[in-house]
Amino acid sequence: MKRRKFIKTGLLASAIPTIGGIIYGSSIKNSNIKKDPFNLLYAPHFGMFTNHSGNDLVDQIQFMYDMGFRSFEDNGMKERSITDQKRIAKIMNKLEMTMGVFVAHKIHWDFPNLTSGDKEYQDQFVNDIKDSIEVAKRVNAKWMTVVPGYIDLGKEMAYQTANVIEALRRASDVLEPHGLVMVLEPLNWWKNHAGQFLREIPQAYEICRAVNSPSCKILFDIYHQQISEGNLIPNIDKAWKEIAYFQIGDNPGRKEPTTGEINYKNIFKHIYEKKYKGVLGMEHGNSKSGKSGELAVIDAYRAVDSFL
Repeated sequence: MKRRKFIKTGLLASAIPTIGGIIYGSSIKNSNIKKDPFNLLYAPHFGMFTNHSGNDLVDQIQFMYDMGFRSFEDNGMKERSITDQKRIAKIMNKLEMTMGVFVAHKIHWDFPNLTSGDKEYQDQFVNDIKDSIEVAKRVNAKWMTVVPGYIDLGKEMAYQTANVIEALRRASDVLEPHGLVMVLEPLNWWKNHAGQFLREIPQAYEICRAVNSPSCKILFDIYHQQISEGNLIPNIDKAWKEIAYFQIGDNPGRKEPTTGEINYKNIFKHIYEKKYKGVLGMEHGNSKSGKSGELAVIDAYRAVDSFL
Protein backbone atom coordinates (compact mmCIF):
# COMPACT_ATOMS: atom_id res chain seq x y z
CA MET A 1 0.00 0.00 0.00
CA LYS A 2 1.33 3.47 -0.89
CA ARG A 3 2.17 5.70 2.08
CA ARG A 4 -0.30 8.44 1.04
CA LYS A 5 -3.13 5.95 0.72
CA PHE A 6 -2.22 4.35 4.07
CA ILE A 7 -2.22 7.67 5.90
CA LYS A 8 -5.55 8.70 4.36
CA THR A 9 -7.17 5.37 5.24
CA GLY A 10 -5.73 5.37 8.75
CA LEU A 11 -6.92 8.89 9.51
CA LEU A 12 -10.40 8.05 8.27
CA ALA A 13 -10.59 4.93 10.43
CA SER A 14 -9.39 6.80 13.53
CA ALA A 15 -12.09 9.42 13.04
CA ILE A 16 -14.90 6.87 13.20
CA PRO A 17 -16.00 5.97 16.75
CA THR A 18 -15.66 2.28 17.55
CA ILE A 19 -17.38 0.60 20.46
CA GLY A 20 -16.83 -3.00 21.47
CA GLY A 21 -14.86 -3.58 18.27
CA ILE A 22 -17.79 -2.59 16.03
CA ILE A 23 -17.66 0.50 13.82
CA TYR A 24 -20.83 2.48 14.44
CA GLY A 25 -20.17 5.48 12.21
CA SER A 26 -20.14 9.21 12.67
CA SER A 27 -23.76 9.41 13.85
CA ILE A 28 -22.59 8.73 17.42
CA LYS A 29 -21.84 12.39 18.10
CA ASN A 30 -24.02 13.33 21.05
CA SER A 31 -22.08 13.28 24.32
CA ASN A 32 -25.22 11.96 26.01
CA ILE A 33 -24.93 8.74 24.03
CA LYS A 34 -21.73 7.32 25.54
CA LYS A 35 -22.27 7.46 29.28
CA ASP A 36 -22.38 5.19 32.28
CA PRO A 37 -25.08 2.55 32.77
CA PHE A 38 -28.63 3.75 33.35
CA ASN A 39 -30.07 3.92 36.86
CA LEU A 40 -32.63 1.23 36.02
CA LEU A 41 -32.44 -1.97 33.95
CA TYR A 42 -34.10 -0.80 30.74
CA ALA A 43 -34.16 -3.68 28.26
CA PRO A 44 -34.14 -3.07 24.49
CA HIS A 45 -35.10 -5.76 22.00
CA PHE A 46 -33.73 -7.00 18.71
CA GLY A 47 -34.31 -4.67 15.78
CA MET A 48 -34.27 -1.49 17.84
CA PHE A 49 -30.76 -0.32 16.84
CA THR A 50 -29.90 -2.24 13.67
CA ASN A 51 -29.03 0.88 11.68
CA HIS A 52 -26.04 1.24 13.99
CA SER A 53 -25.28 -2.35 14.98
CA GLY A 54 -26.28 -4.33 11.91
CA ASN A 55 -28.50 -7.41 12.01
CA ASP A 56 -26.25 -9.87 13.80
CA LEU A 57 -27.79 -10.78 17.16
CA VAL A 58 -24.54 -10.59 19.11
CA ASP A 59 -23.60 -7.23 17.59
CA GLN A 60 -27.02 -5.85 18.49
CA ILE A 61 -26.59 -6.83 22.13
CA GLN A 62 -23.07 -5.42 22.19
CA PHE A 63 -24.37 -2.09 20.90
CA MET A 64 -27.08 -2.03 23.58
CA TYR A 65 -24.43 -2.58 26.23
CA ASP A 66 -22.15 0.11 24.81
CA MET A 67 -25.03 2.59 24.94
CA GLY A 68 -25.49 1.95 28.66
CA PHE A 69 -28.21 -0.70 28.69
CA ARG A 70 -27.59 -3.59 31.05
CA SER A 71 -30.57 -5.76 30.22
CA PHE A 72 -32.30 -7.18 27.16
CA GLU A 73 -35.62 -8.90 26.40
CA ASP A 74 -36.84 -11.01 23.51
CA ASN A 75 -40.48 -12.08 23.25
CA GLY A 76 -39.56 -14.54 20.52
CA MET A 77 -36.64 -16.22 22.29
CA LYS A 78 -38.43 -19.55 22.55
CA GLU A 79 -38.76 -19.75 18.76
CA ARG A 80 -35.06 -19.14 18.11
CA SER A 81 -32.66 -21.97 17.36
CA ILE A 82 -30.70 -23.48 20.22
CA THR A 83 -27.56 -22.22 18.50
CA ASP A 84 -28.82 -18.62 18.59
CA GLN A 85 -30.03 -19.00 22.17
CA LYS A 86 -26.56 -20.12 23.21
CA ARG A 87 -24.90 -17.26 21.29
CA ILE A 88 -27.18 -14.77 23.01
CA ALA A 89 -26.49 -16.28 26.42
CA LYS A 90 -22.74 -16.26 25.83
CA ILE A 91 -22.49 -12.55 25.01
CA MET A 92 -24.85 -11.61 27.83
CA ASN A 93 -22.84 -13.64 30.32
CA LYS A 94 -19.66 -12.00 29.11
CA LEU A 95 -21.18 -8.53 29.51
CA GLU A 96 -22.97 -9.44 32.76
CA MET A 97 -26.31 -8.34 31.34
CA THR A 98 -29.68 -9.41 32.76
CA MET A 99 -32.05 -11.40 30.55
CA GLY A 100 -35.63 -10.14 30.50
CA VAL A 101 -38.85 -11.91 29.54
CA PHE A 102 -39.70 -14.19 26.67
CA VAL A 103 -43.19 -15.46 25.82
CA ALA A 104 -43.67 -18.81 27.53
CA HIS A 105 -46.61 -20.32 25.66
CA LYS A 106 -48.78 -20.18 22.58
CA ILE A 107 -51.11 -17.23 23.07
CA HIS A 108 -54.65 -17.63 21.75
CA TRP A 109 -55.78 -14.16 20.72
CA ASP A 110 -59.22 -15.01 19.34
CA PHE A 111 -60.81 -17.77 21.42
CA PRO A 112 -61.05 -18.79 25.10
CA ASN A 113 -57.99 -20.60 26.36
CA LEU A 114 -57.39 -20.69 30.09
CA THR A 115 -60.68 -18.92 30.72
CA SER A 116 -62.72 -21.83 29.34
CA GLY A 117 -61.65 -24.42 31.88
CA ASP A 118 -61.11 -26.87 29.02
CA LYS A 119 -58.64 -29.52 30.22
CA GLU A 120 -57.04 -29.89 26.79
CA TYR A 121 -56.15 -26.19 26.64
CA GLN A 122 -54.94 -26.23 30.23
CA ASP A 123 -52.73 -29.26 29.61
CA GLN A 124 -51.26 -27.63 26.51
CA PHE A 125 -50.49 -24.50 28.53
CA VAL A 126 -48.75 -26.46 31.29
CA ASN A 127 -46.72 -28.39 28.72
CA ASP A 128 -45.68 -25.12 27.09
CA ILE A 129 -44.50 -23.90 30.48
CA LYS A 130 -42.50 -27.10 30.98
CA ASP A 131 -40.83 -26.60 27.59
CA SER A 132 -39.98 -23.02 28.53
CA ILE A 133 -37.94 -24.15 31.52
CA GLU A 134 -35.15 -25.45 29.31
CA VAL A 135 -35.15 -22.21 27.30
CA ALA A 136 -34.97 -20.16 30.49
CA LYS A 137 -32.02 -22.17 31.77
CA ARG A 138 -30.22 -21.93 28.43
CA VAL A 139 -30.43 -18.13 28.27
CA ASN A 140 -30.32 -17.45 32.04
CA ALA A 141 -33.83 -16.00 32.12
CA LYS A 142 -35.90 -15.77 35.27
CA TRP A 143 -39.15 -14.31 33.93
CA MET A 144 -41.52 -15.47 31.19
CA THR A 145 -44.66 -13.77 29.90
CA VAL A 146 -48.10 -15.39 30.21
CA VAL A 147 -51.41 -14.17 28.74
CA PRO A 148 -54.55 -16.10 29.83
CA GLY A 149 -56.28 -15.57 26.51
CA TYR A 150 -59.64 -14.50 25.16
CA ILE A 151 -62.70 -13.92 27.29
CA ASP A 152 -65.33 -16.70 27.32
CA LEU A 153 -68.63 -15.00 26.48
CA GLY A 154 -70.54 -18.04 27.69
CA LYS A 155 -69.30 -17.84 31.28
CA GLU A 156 -69.55 -15.31 34.08
CA MET A 157 -66.27 -13.62 34.96
CA ALA A 158 -66.04 -15.36 38.32
CA TYR A 159 -66.03 -18.79 36.69
CA GLN A 160 -63.44 -17.67 34.16
CA THR A 161 -61.27 -16.29 36.94
CA ALA A 162 -61.44 -19.59 38.80
CA ASN A 163 -60.43 -21.45 35.64
CA VAL A 164 -57.43 -19.17 35.11
CA ILE A 165 -56.34 -19.55 38.73
CA GLU A 166 -56.47 -23.33 38.46
CA ALA A 167 -54.26 -23.32 35.35
CA LEU A 168 -51.78 -20.92 36.89
CA ARG A 169 -51.51 -22.99 40.05
CA ARG A 170 -50.60 -26.01 37.97
CA ALA A 171 -47.99 -24.01 36.08
CA SER A 172 -46.61 -22.58 39.32
CA ASP A 173 -46.07 -26.09 40.66
CA VAL A 174 -43.91 -26.75 37.59
CA LEU A 175 -41.90 -23.52 37.87
CA GLU A 176 -41.32 -23.23 41.62
CA PRO A 177 -38.61 -25.92 41.90
CA HIS A 178 -36.58 -24.04 39.29
CA GLY A 179 -36.98 -20.58 40.81
CA LEU A 180 -38.63 -19.29 37.64
CA VAL A 181 -41.46 -16.75 37.44
CA MET A 182 -44.31 -16.38 34.96
CA VAL A 183 -45.53 -12.80 34.79
CA LEU A 184 -49.15 -12.13 33.85
CA GLU A 185 -49.62 -9.27 31.42
CA PRO A 186 -52.90 -7.33 31.43
CA LEU A 187 -53.60 -5.96 27.96
CA ASN A 188 -55.67 -2.95 27.00
CA TRP A 189 -59.01 -3.72 25.39
CA TRP A 190 -59.48 -0.35 23.74
CA LYS A 191 -56.56 -0.21 21.34
CA ASN A 192 -54.67 -3.42 20.58
CA HIS A 193 -56.15 -6.53 22.13
CA ALA A 194 -59.93 -6.38 22.18
CA GLY A 195 -61.53 -9.35 23.86
CA GLN A 196 -58.71 -10.36 26.17
CA PHE A 197 -59.68 -11.62 29.61
CA LEU A 198 -56.89 -9.97 31.61
CA ARG A 199 -57.12 -6.20 31.30
CA GLU A 200 -56.36 -4.38 34.53
CA ILE A 201 -53.83 -4.44 37.36
CA PRO A 202 -56.35 -4.99 40.21
CA GLN A 203 -57.63 -8.03 38.31
CA ALA A 204 -54.10 -9.42 37.91
CA TYR A 205 -53.40 -8.68 41.57
CA GLU A 206 -56.48 -10.62 42.67
CA ILE A 207 -55.42 -13.61 40.56
CA CYS A 208 -51.82 -13.61 41.81
CA ARG A 209 -52.98 -13.41 45.42
CA ALA A 210 -55.27 -16.38 44.82
CA VAL A 211 -52.56 -18.44 43.09
CA ASN A 212 -50.30 -17.57 46.03
CA SER A 213 -46.99 -18.60 44.48
CA PRO A 214 -43.61 -16.89 44.06
CA SER A 215 -43.73 -18.20 40.49
CA CYS A 216 -46.86 -16.23 39.52
CA LYS A 217 -46.53 -12.45 39.46
CA ILE A 218 -47.58 -9.36 37.47
CA LEU A 219 -46.02 -7.84 34.38
CA PHE A 220 -47.03 -4.17 34.68
CA ASP A 221 -47.00 -2.83 31.12
CA ILE A 222 -47.19 0.91 31.61
CA TYR A 223 -48.40 1.53 28.06
CA HIS A 224 -51.34 -0.87 28.33
CA GLN A 225 -52.32 0.33 31.77
CA GLN A 226 -52.29 3.99 30.80
CA ILE A 227 -54.95 3.09 28.21
CA SER A 228 -56.95 0.68 30.37
CA GLU A 229 -57.08 2.50 33.67
CA GLY A 230 -54.46 5.22 34.15
CA ASN A 231 -53.76 6.01 37.81
CA LEU A 232 -50.34 4.51 37.22
CA ILE A 233 -48.35 5.33 40.34
CA PRO A 234 -51.19 4.50 42.80
CA ASN A 235 -51.75 1.18 41.03
CA ILE A 236 -48.03 0.43 41.16
CA ASP A 237 -48.11 1.04 44.89
CA LYS A 238 -51.23 -1.02 45.56
CA ALA A 239 -50.02 -3.99 43.52
CA TRP A 240 -46.36 -3.68 44.43
CA LYS A 241 -45.94 -6.97 46.30
CA GLU A 242 -47.14 -8.88 43.23
CA ILE A 243 -45.24 -6.93 40.53
CA ALA A 244 -42.13 -8.66 39.22
CA TYR A 245 -41.59 -6.92 35.87
CA PHE A 246 -42.36 -3.70 33.99
CA GLN A 247 -42.67 -2.88 30.31
CA ILE A 248 -42.54 0.52 28.67
CA GLY A 249 -44.18 2.39 25.82
CA ASP A 250 -45.60 5.89 25.60
CA ASN A 251 -49.21 6.62 24.69
CA PRO A 252 -50.46 7.38 22.12
CA GLY A 253 -48.25 5.63 19.59
CA ARG A 254 -46.42 3.02 21.67
CA LYS A 255 -43.05 4.64 21.04
CA GLU A 256 -40.18 5.67 23.32
CA PRO A 257 -40.76 7.83 26.43
CA THR A 258 -41.23 11.58 25.83
CA THR A 259 -43.26 10.99 22.65
CA GLY A 260 -46.65 10.78 24.37
CA GLU A 261 -48.57 11.77 27.48
CA ILE A 262 -46.97 9.55 30.15
CA ASN A 263 -44.61 11.27 32.60
CA TYR A 264 -41.97 8.56 32.57
CA LYS A 265 -39.41 10.58 34.48
CA ASN A 266 -41.72 10.67 37.51
CA ILE A 267 -42.70 7.03 37.13
CA PHE A 268 -39.10 5.82 36.86
CA LYS A 269 -38.10 7.97 39.83
CA HIS A 270 -40.93 6.41 41.84
CA ILE A 271 -39.94 2.86 40.84
CA TYR A 272 -36.29 3.57 41.65
CA GLU A 273 -37.16 4.97 45.07
CA LYS A 274 -39.12 1.79 45.82
CA LYS A 275 -35.78 -0.07 45.43
CA TYR A 276 -36.86 -1.96 42.31
CA LYS A 277 -33.96 -4.06 40.98
CA GLY A 278 -35.75 -5.86 38.14
CA VAL A 279 -36.05 -5.31 34.42
CA LEU A 280 -38.10 -2.71 32.51
CA GLY A 281 -38.66 -4.01 28.99
CA MET A 282 -38.65 -1.49 26.15
CA GLU A 283 -41.62 -3.06 24.36
CA HIS A 284 -42.19 -0.22 21.93
CA GLY A 285 -41.16 1.03 18.52
CA ASN A 286 -38.97 3.94 17.50
CA SER A 287 -40.80 7.17 16.73
CA LYS A 288 -38.36 8.05 13.95
CA SER A 289 -36.64 5.89 11.36
CA GLY A 290 -32.94 5.43 10.64
CA LYS A 291 -29.90 6.20 12.74
CA SER A 292 -31.34 9.49 13.95
CA GLY A 293 -34.39 7.65 15.25
CA GLU A 294 -32.22 5.19 17.13
CA LEU A 295 -30.25 7.99 18.74
CA ALA A 296 -33.53 9.67 19.65
CA VAL A 297 -34.54 6.56 21.59
CA ILE A 298 -31.27 6.58 23.55
CA ASP A 299 -31.56 10.33 24.20
CA ALA A 300 -35.12 9.84 25.43
CA TYR A 301 -34.02 7.26 27.97
CA ARG A 302 -31.19 9.49 29.12
CA ALA A 303 -33.72 12.27 29.63
CA VAL A 304 -36.23 10.25 31.67
CA ASP A 305 -33.48 8.45 33.59
CA SER A 306 -32.07 11.74 34.87
CA PHE A 307 -34.18 11.74 38.03
CA LEU A 308 -31.34 11.64 40.59
